[in-house]
Amino acid sequence: MIGPLDGGAGVVGPLDPAGAVDLAAARMQMALSLGWHIIVACLGVGMPALLLFTEWRAVRTGDPGHMRLARRWAQAVGVVFAVGAVSGTILSFEMGLLWPGLMGVYGQVVGLPFALEGIAFFLEAIFLGIYLYAWDRLSPRAHLLSGVPVLVAGVASAFFIVTANAWMNQPRGFDLANGRITNVSPWRAMFNPATPPQTIHMIIAAFMVSGYVTASVYAVGLLRGRRDRHHRLGFLVPFTLAAALTPVQIVVGDYAARFLSTYQPTKLAAMEGVYRTGPYAPLTLGGVFVDDRMRYGVEIPSALSMLVGYRPSAVVQGLDRTPPGDRPPVTPVHLAFDTMVGIGFLLLLLAAWLALSWWRRRDLPRSPWFLRLAAASGVLAVLAVEAGWVVTELGRQPWVVYGRLRTSQAVNPAPGLWAGFVLLVVVYTVLTVSTVYVLRHMTRRWRVAPQEAAAA
Repeated sequence: MIGPLDGGAGVVGPLDPAGAVDLAAARMQMALSLGWHIIVACLGVGMPALLLFTEWRAVRTGDPGHMRLARRWAQAVGVVFAVGAVSGTILSFEMGLLWPGLMGVYGQVVGLPFALEGIAFFLEAIFLGIYLYAWDRLSPRAHLLSGVPVLVAGVASAFFIVTANAWMNQPRGFDLANGRITNVSPWRAMFNPATPPQTIHMIIAAFMVSGYVTASVYAVGLLRGRRDRHHRLGFLVPFTLAAALTPVQIVVGDYAARFLSTYQPTKLAAMEGVYRTGPYAPLTLGGVFVDDRMRYGVEIPSALSMLVGYRPSAVVQGLDRTPPGDRPPVTPVHLAFDTMVGIGFLLLLLAAWLALSWWRRRDLPRSPWFLRLAAASGVLAVLAVEAGWVVTELGRQPWVVYGRLRTSQAVNPAPGLWAGFVLLVVVYTVLTVSTVYVLRHMTRRWRVAPQEAAAA
């Protein structure tokens, strides 16, 4: 077994059965925590932008419809922030408890973004408290300005955390001397080559998830016949934001994938199921990777070489250049990537449908299928983000720090990690049920309030 600071690519010896079970349990804990937290984190980043826009419109025009939306969305933001704080705290403890081989060795290198994220989180909490509880105690302009730090701090939190993940994909900012870390440069570690594509891709995704999830709630209401101005505004504001960002995200995604061809070619090869290195590499849609080749998929000749190098003869590195023990699981990475890309283009078509209808009639499309797809867009956006993180994390395996530290070396050697996974399932089940109950109770109360006002 190579040492934890060995930069070589040797194959780690097999784990004993108990160790393999605990490693699997630790990975499942991290996957569950990250997969759950990323949803509320996206809402926490993007919803303040929707909230501030609607309040700005209300302050500027005096429109009570926008103000009603702003006040209701503010309550939802408060709930999302609360549950996000819980899941984020769980994640922070898991980093140390489950992966001491990572944090104990490399904590001094990658600790800066975690510290900065903590500062951003506290600033967000302070100003969110002011924003929520001083609504009627500040002037409209002052109250609107008090929400700006909430948006800025939320985006900053996402940026700092993603830079830490980017460092795991492109470790920089340290030297190895006699098996010890020296010349630590936390700023160089944080601003590594993977930081631009990953942070831009993730922050745009957060705004898209917030837009589509929020719009999907109102799309359901429109499908049920609630065609009042409140539901139209509640749909159009978030959906327009998400729709405008969708083509931008596709371009950024192409940039991020091309980045991998230079810096993580093994991950790109797994994403596309490419085994042999060479020119005229095909692009395969769907399929499974069996016996070093993609089967049952739809192959587009030379398309991958065109996307990577803008010419069919561009050479794409395949999995044959990577030792078998250093390859990620190809089929799940490939299918997750196809899922993310497929959903992205489906949402692009949905955005174009709205744009065409608005250009022609200044109205929503009349087909009920538009609203049906819009109602599903929130779930689809969440699935795309989850699939993207599967590609990012599973595509890096077996490394937790790419080329430096294996996941099996970073895990806590203490036995019984499976018990923690069972407990975590219980915790997140309770947290999910509680969150859904609170949000549904809030929406039912909002529907009853106008009826009571009309009766009075």
